[in-house]
Formats: sequence, structure tokens, C-alpha cells
Amino acid sequence: MPPSELHATFLPDHASPADGRLLFFGGGRPEAAVAELGLPPGDPVAAELYLGGELAEVEGVATPVRPVLPALTRIASRPDITESVAVWARIANAVDDDKFDDLDRIAGELPAEGHSAPHSEGHVWTAKALVGAFVESYTELLRSDSGLNLRLITAQHADPGEVRVNADLRKYQSHGIAWLEAAADGGAGVILADDMGLGKTLQSIGLLVRRAGIAPHLVVCPTSLVGNWQREIARFAPQLSVHLHHGPARTKSAAPLTDTDVVVTSYSIALRDIKLLRSIGWDTIVIDEAQAIKNHRSRTAGAVRDLTGRVRIALTGTPVENHLAELWSISEFVNPGMLGIQADFKRRFADPIEIGRDPVAAATLRARIDPVVLRRMKEDVAADLPPKIESVVACTMTDEQAGLYREAIREAFDEGLGDGITRRGRVLKLLTRLKQICNHPAQYVGVGDGDLAERSGKLDRVTEMLTEVVEEGDKTLIFTQYRQMGELLSRHLEAELGVAAPFLHGGLDQPARDKLVDEFQTGEGPAILLVSLRAGGTGLNLTGASHVVHYDRWWNPAVEDQATDRAHRIGQTQTVHVHKLVTAGSLEERVDELLARKRAIAEAVVGSGEDWLGELDDSQLRKLIELDDEGGRL
Repeated sequence: MPPSELHATFLPDHASPADGRLLFFGGGRPEAAVAELGLPPGDPVAAELYLGGELAEVEGVATPVRPVLPALTRIASRPDITESVAVWARIANAVDDDKFDDLDRIAGELPAEGHSAPHSEGHVWTAKALVGAFVESYTELLRSDSGLNLRLITAQHADPGEVRVNADLRKYQSHGIAWLEAAADGGAGVILADDMGLGKTLQSIGLLVRRAGIAPHLVVCPTSLVGNWQREIARFAPQLSVHLHHGPARTKSAAPLTDTDVVVTSYSIALRDIKLLRSIGWDTIVIDEAQAIKNHRSRTAGAVRDLTGRVRIALTGTPVENHLAELWSISEFVNPGMLGIQADFKRRFADPIEIGRDPVAAATLRARIDPVVLRRMKEDVAADLPPKIESVVACTMTDEQAGLYREAIREAFDEGLGDGITRRGRVLKLLTRLKQICNHPAQYVGVGDGDLAERSGKLDRVTEMLTEVVEEGDKTLIFTQYRQMGELLSRHLEAELGVAAPFLHGGLDQPARDKLVDEFQTGEGPAILLVSLRAGGTGLNLTGASHVVHYDRWWNPAVEDQATDRAHRIGQTQTVHVHKLVTAGSLEERVDELLARKRAIAEAVVGSGEDWLGELDDSQLRKLIELDDEGGRL
């Protein structure tokens, strides 16, 4: 690529102007272009690099101006802010406020060192020309009816055509894929903020399929979802190859990551391996549960922002959990600079809206973000939804769980399982131990004191899910077979979420049970009700819940269905979302697959619960229960 297609702005450092910072925008190889253009020396690795961007003609020279201001405002949010960046921030505000008459005056204050943009013909832009190029591009592409904003708004109701995924897409999901594709084609980052249970993952996979083969895609998600993403891609788009960049044996080389369709990693690994991951030119970068970067000062947020990709997509059901600063941080990932520098965002939007309840500021912000944020609530797409949506949520074991799981199997087989009635009893005892380990190590060892977080993939995942559900004002039933696990869940969720999570179990007398049910059914009652499968699996009317979580599995499908029907019954006015938690790579996953493949047969075969497992020989039993390392580890 000729060096004329690479442009740079030199930002001097106050302490040492000769050192400064080189900002590249355009395309090409910066090392070669810098030398040919005679720019001040700088380390290309440490420099800011922006590829692509729309072209605007200014005085006969094609200059990619769109990426300039976002790049500068990103730098402005750092401690080494310079005078030139401060002026650029004022230029941004003037454009946003339609105060174009102020631009000439403000541009005159821009230091020469802060706007020089050489090209191969030896010319150096004047401040006025560069600002003019920015304004022309900004207004044409982002604000006019013919621009990207209109294309994004129109795409929210468009048909994307054939999407090669193994799923019957609902209308709103097809529209979501069309919207994501319009954003990708236009070079805009976007936030898909659909309500929980509406299929954000599926819609994202639809886009990855449509853009397969351009360059590898990257998915960054909480550790507890790494295995789930792998399985969802295999389920909906088996034609895509997936590489898990996770665990102590993960690659240190870029080659395996570039030789696949999709790389899935966690936020924690992205932070540790940022040098490797940012060395790759990704096509689409998807960050799931994007509230993980809500603190813009965190190292994780900084690492994610440093990733390089053509398309950036953030998935979150709660773009704002507590403060508008969280929206700014997520926006800074998808579209750097779109909401200005953080200090200005706080002054112009966050403080007036959160403190002053300023409707004008709120309307202005909403107009700014509407084209790049798509949020559908369940009630918005109710006509597309069935009365009940069931999903299996794959949860990844922690190292502690994996160690206990393997040790329990080893001890059981070392001691011998015997035969006849003795064998049945020992097998069922082993299965109970394995299920308890999958639930939480604290349940297995019988010690529930201390912090329960980050020790169980299931517990961490259900906490993430319920954070979103509670935020949306919905109610949830959580079923477990074990009283001890219910008590652990109640204590943990109340501490983590700050809401009541009472537990209805067999130890309560009837008046106490009735009181819990009545309170849950009222609008002001608790958002979460934990229920023992035996005590509350039948007979109760709990239609106040729109979410049902089966924390551990009962291998008689009819028993689970009866529990689900506590919420999914006459009187229910909402779609019920049923989430069945399964520990990846374990006994739970294999039995769930059996039930899913042959549900009608399984109901007859395993109708008595787990007794049938006692009839398996040692080889069959080992095959069923041994841990599969492909499930990943937290």
C-alpha cells in the first residue's frame, strides 16, 4: 500500500516534545511509511494505529478523516493529555452542538505540532483544512439521512437474507443480524442490548457466519461462558472452526489463532495475553457480558480497547447497571471517541442526567447512541415468542471442582463398586458426590463458610444471569434437589445481588410455605425464590416468575417439567424462560445429551430417576462419568 494512504498526527509530550506520540490513521505498513514520509521517529508498536475509515476529498487530496478525532479523544482520556488534544476535544463539542461558527476560531488555537499531517506529496495540512475535512466527513456519514445512522436504523427492520445457522430464526433475530451486518459494512461498532433470553449469542453467531473467511473472529467473554460459546457455535454454526484460547496449555504463538474461524477467550486471559491478541488483525471482535468493562479505568477495559478489529460488537443485557459512566466505557470500546472524552461526557451528560434529571441532556444522549444500540425487550417481541423457551446453559468447572471430581471417581473405582444391590447403592452414592461437586465444592465438603464466588462455574454463571434478570425487574424460580445447596445459594445471592432470596424447603411448616408463595406472587415480593424440588416441585402456583432455573438436574424429565410448570401454567401472562444448568464435560452434560436425543425413550428408560445408571458395567459407567478436558477450566 503506498505511503500516501497512511497519515499521521504528531502529538508532543509536554515534558519532552521531541518524544511525543505518533497517531497513525489510514492503512498500510506504518514502519515503512513513517520512514518514507520523514515523520518524527516513534515506536510503531507503542503508537496508536487506526486502519480503514471513509475518505473525504479536501483540496484534491484523499484523506481518511473519520478515525482522526476518535483516536485523539482516546488519547485525551489518558494522563499525558496535550494542548492539541484539548483543542480537538473542543472541536468535537462544537460539532456535536452544531456550533460550526466557532470552528475557525477554535482551529486557530490548535498548535502546529498537534495537527501536522504529511503525505507523500510533501504537503502539510493546515489546521483549518484538517478540521474542515473532519466536519465534512462527520456530518455526511454520521448525521445526514444518507449516512450510516439511517442505514443502521433501517436495518433494524430489514431481512438479512439466508443466514446459514442451524436454527429457526425468529423475525426479530433476523432483523438483529441484518442490523449487525449493516454496522459491520459501515465500519461502526455497536451494542446489542436485547433482554435476557432473546438470543444475543445466536444473532452474533449469525454475523460471524456471514463474515466468515475475511479474517479470524475473536469472542471475549467471562470465564464461565468460554465453554458455552464453544458449544453454541458448534450447535448453530458447525461449519465454523473454533479455537479455545484458554487454560495453562494455551498457545503463545499467533499461528493457531489465525488459522481458525473463531477464537474464544476470557477477559482474564485477554488481559494476560494482550500483546499476543492485539498483534492479530481480527475481523469481528465480540465481547459478551460487556458490563465486565464498565469500569473504564480497569486494566481489563484498557486491554479490550487495545484489541484491533474491523468490527466491534458488545453484548449486554444491562448497558447501564449503576451509572452512565458504564455506558461511556462500553461505547469507548465499540466506537472510540463517539461520546467524547470521559470528563466531558460526565459534564455534559452523566451529571445533568443522574443528578439534575435533565430531560434535554437525556434526549441528546439518546439521539447520539440510538443508531448504535439495539435493545428489544421481551414485551417488544412478544408476538414472536412462544409461551416457553428452554435452554441448556453449559457451565465450566473450576480447577477445584475438576480435582475433586476426578478424585471422587478414582476413590470409588479403587474401592470397587461390587455387584447387585451393593453396586446400585455405591453407584448412586458416587453420582450424588459428582452432582454435589458440580454444584459447588462447599456442598460436597460440607463447609459453607467464607466466600463462595469463583469456586463453582455454576454458581458464578447463575449469579451473572440473575444480575441481569433482577436489573430488568423480572422474577426467578431456582430449583435444587439439595437443601444444603439451596441454603448456600440463598446466602450467596443475597450478599452478591443485595436482594432477598428466600428458600422454600421441606423443613418449613405449611403456614411458612404459604407466606413465601404469597409474597413472591405479589409485585413487591422478592425477585428470587429458591425452591426444593421435592417440597415445591408440584402443586404450587408461582406464575409471578418469568424465569425458571434448574440449578441441578433430576434425571426424570417429568419431574423437571412438573417443576417448570409452577411458573408455566394458566395465569401466566409472560413468556417463561427455562434455564437448565449443566456442567460441561461432566456426567451432567452426557446424561442431558441422552435425554435430548431420545426424550420419549428416555422418559420410559430413566423414569425411575438415576436407578438405571446402577445397571451399567464399569466400562460403561466410566465412559459416562469421566471428565472431558475439552469442557475447559475456569
